Amino acid sequence: QVQLVESGGGLVLSGGSLRLSCAASGSIFSLNAMGWYRQTPGKQRELVACMFSGGTTNYADSVKGRFTISRDGAKNTVHLQMNSLKPEDTAVYYCNLQEVTKLGYAEDYWGKGTLVTVSS
Repeated sequence: QVQLVESGGGLVLSGGSLRLSCAASGSIFSLNAMGWYRQTPGKQRELVACMFSGGTTNYADSVKGRFTISRDGAKNTVHLQMNSLKPEDTAVYYCNLQEVTKLGYAEDYWGKGTLVTVSS
């Protein structure tokens, strides 16, 4: 079973920066991707950024140029550097890990979430 532990959320002023980290533990058969999603009350969880095992990244349009995802493969840790934060970035941020199992299907794991609050 894979467990994800997030850290780094908090309160920051508009224009400020935060760095989120997520450490994965447990047995991973074949890692497909790690990334970050966010959710606000009444809305669906949305992709913020992800990095595939080969290094390809994908970002939401709303964060391109401001957020950077990176991964320490040896430690199965993923980071999200968030710069030029805006009040609309306020959300609970969830770490995600997608594994390809021995049977060949994708399985998603989620962290418990960390709150990021950006005040204007």
